[in-house]
Order: sequence, then structure tokens, then C-alpha cells
Amino acid sequence: MSSSTTQPRPQREQWSGQLGFLMAAVGSAIGLGNIWRFPGVAYTNGGGAFIVPYIVALLAAGLPVLFLDYALGHRFRGSAPAVFRRLSRRFEWLGWWQVFINFVIMTYYAVIVGWSLAYTVFSLTLAWGDDAGSFFYGYIGLADAPTFSSAPVIGVLVPLVIVWAFGIITVARGVSKGVEKANRLFLPLLVMMFLVLVVRALLLPGATDGLNALFTPQWGALGDYRVWMAAFGQIFFSLSVGFGIMLTYASYLKPRSNLVGTGLTAAFANSSFEILAGIGVFATLGFMAHVENVSVGELDGISGVGLSFVTFPTVISQMPGGPLFGVLFFGSFSMAGLTSFISILQVVAPAVSEKTGWSVPRSTIVAGVTSAVLSIVLFGTTTGLYNLDVVDAYINNIGVVGSAILMCVGIGWVLRRTSLLQRHLNLVSETRLVGWWWKVLIVVVVPMLLGYMFVQAAYSYATTGYGYDGAFEAVFGWGMLLVGALLT
Repeated sequence: MSSSTTQPRPQREQWSGQLGFLMAAVGSAIGLGNIWRFPGVAYTNGGGAFIVPYIVALLAAGLPVLFLDYALGHRFRGSAPAVFRRLSRRFEWLGWWQVFINFVIMTYYAVIVGWSLAYTVFSLTLAWGDDAGSFFYGYIGLADAPTFSSAPVIGVLVPLVIVWAFGIITVARGVSKGVEKANRLFLPLLVMMFLVLVVRALLLPGATDGLNALFTPQWGALGDYRVWMAAFGQIFFSLSVGFGIMLTYASYLKPRSNLVGTGLTAAFANSSFEILAGIGVFATLGFMAHVENVSVGELDGISGVGLSFVTFPTVISQMPGGPLFGVLFFGSFSMAGLTSFISILQVVAPAVSEKTGWSVPRSTIVAGVTSAVLSIVLFGTTTGLYNLDVVDAYINNIGVVGSAILMCVGIGWVLRRTSLLQRHLNLVSETRLVGWWWKVLIVVVVPMLLGYMFVQAAYSYATTGYGYDGAFEAVFGWGMLLVGALLT
């Protein structure tokens, strides 16, 4: 997009304080992936031994890129396109690429949050009965084959509209009156509800077996490079770094803000919640294995959509006090999704506002309604799950990872601005913890590791595909990325 537009921008808001920003940052990081992705990734990649590469990944990639996002947003104070334009006009397109990534993600993320809202209500009566799998695929009206259909599913449409209405109203109210207030309400409630859920799960018969399955270390796995790549992938995606979210949030901070301390707190809070989610999920799976008289390893659906909407409802039907457990699980799942959803929309709306000169409410409505329509047409239909699966894989493994690589290489190798950003981080923070090691990680280590992940994913998708028909993936995978490249 051209950088010649010079319309005046509305005066930039600020968080009410450091705590408001921290809660918003943690709320963004703690999302659906913490609950349905981390437990399965840890279990299949060494169990307790996975914690070793996970911590290394947090320190070597997660925190450095998080600090980079914070420094960029706080130093150059703007939306992603504005920040990269102020760095160099040659890089404004990278900011728009990040806006495009968030635009795509929020179109399908809202659908998953909508499902979880519906299941919170379904939990009251255990509406899925004895066959949670058939109920879920019937609820979303899943077609037999992944060919595009525009036929809407009314049961999905209603909660989806509620999610979009919430997101648009919250972001339109601004960062302090909308986003910050929502996180101040939902984040403590989310943690309390999930703690109650974990305690209840730990009291179930077989819970110990589930925890043993998750945390028993398989030390031999540490010699497998794929385990290390899985750890870096999990940290990278769960922290919401590298594609504009934390950059945008940091741009609303007051001039004197403890960026380093806040970053450390947000990162470790996110990782702590992931561990907590793993405990709750696998204690519950241990109960399911106990009821079915099988080992945890013999269970199907220990991550992703299957875990949340098939396996967990099955467990809920079998346990004492199931409806309460269901409300706790899907209620907390919904709140985790909502706090992340508004952070994604918060990247897109300010970019539109700063480019056009429109007010934040107007920009939010235009961007939000446009994305909501696409959300309904593409993912609220009988083929929505197929579309969602492909788009999610390509936008994350190609789009997001590519964005982070370009950001690190562009700033470290092309513009050589890491020293400036390092000084800024230390200047505004209470402690000068960011040393030469940070520049080495940003310029060398992170691009190499993410570059390997990018090449691996791109080669796999190009040669063997993601698992769907070639034409279908060409449209919703490579085609979606091509549209973004042309637009930016």
C-alpha cells in the first residue's frame, strides 16, 4: 500500500497504567492455543522432557522477539504500518502484511470462540448426549467433502454474530475504556474459573495416570530436532509475537514504561497458564482413560478441535457434576478466546484509522464488519471447518513465521537498528537487562531457527500438501497468501 497518504490521525490513546497494559498483553497471549495446543504438543514431544526445549525456546526466541515488538511499538508509536514506515518507507509493506495476517486470523478465530460460547450453553443440559463426535459435526453442519459451500449454519451464525458484536464494540470504545476494561474483567475470571476446573479435574479417578502420561520425561526425545522445533513453534505462536499484536499494544504505553519487566512478567504468566492447562487437560484425560479402561496413549483427540469439542464433552458426560465442569471449561475457553480476539482486531482497526484519518470507532466498524462478513461466508458454513483448517495452517506456518523472519532480518541486517532498540529498551525500563546477547539472538539465532521452520513448512506444503485436495489448498492456502502479498 502506498505511504503517500497524509490524513491527520486521531490523537493516540494510552493505557491507564502499566497494570492495564500487562493484563491486556497477558490476555492476548493466553488464548485458545494454550488450552487445546500446548498439552498435546508437550505429550507427543517428550512429556516432561519437553519442558527443557520449551524453556530454551522461551529464552532464546520468545522473549527476544517479544522485546523487539515492545521496543518497536513504544519507540515509534503507531500501528504496524506506521511503525515500519517510520523505520524506513521501504518497510511499510511489512506492517501491512502483519495487518493482513491479523485480518485473516480474526475471520476464523471468531468462529472457534463462537463454538465455545455455544458449548457453554450446551453444557447446562449435556446437549451432545452419548455421541459428542456426531453432535459436534452435526452442530457445525460439516459437509462430507472439503469443497467450498456458502450455505450458512444457523447454529454457528448466532454465537458468531455475538462474538463480532462484542469485539467491535470493545475495540471501538478505545484501549482504556474498551480493551483494558474487558481484560480487567475477563482475565481474573478466566484464571479463577480455570483454577477451579483444574482442582476438580485433579480429584477425578485416574487423574494421576493422566499427569504421569503428560509429565513422565522421555529423555531420548531431546535428541530429536523435531521436538526442539515443536517447542520453538509453541512458544512463538502462544506469545502472539512477530505479527503486530504486541507491537500495537506497546504503542499505547506511556513514555516511561518498564518494557523489560512487563515483558518478562507477560511471558512467564503465559507459560505458567500453559502448564496449568496441561495439568487440567491431562488430569481429565486420565479420568477418561480410567472409565474406558485403556491407557491415556490409546485415547483419540488429545489436541485441537477434537480435544475441545469431542473428547472433553465425552468426558463431561461421564463425570459427576458434568454440567458444572462443562460450564467452567467452555466458559474459560470462551474468555481466553475473547481476550485474544480483541487483541487481533486491535491491530487492524488502528492501521485503518491512521491510513484514512477516520476515527477509531469508524475504522473499527468498517474493518470489523468487513471481516465479520467474510467470517460468516467462509467459516460459518457447512465447509467452514475444512476452510478453517487450511487457512490456519498456512497463515501461521507461512505467513506469521515469514513475518517474524523478515522483521528480524530487516531490522538487524538491512536497517541495522538493533542497537537503537536495545538502548530504548534499557532507557525506559527499570533495569538494563538487555545486552549484546539480545542483538545476537534477533540478528542470528531467531532468523536461523524460524527460517528452518519456514523452509520445512513451505517445502512440505508445496510437495505433499497439508492433507487436502491440491486445488482446495491452492485456493485457501497459497491463494490466500498470494492475495495478501498483492494487497501489501
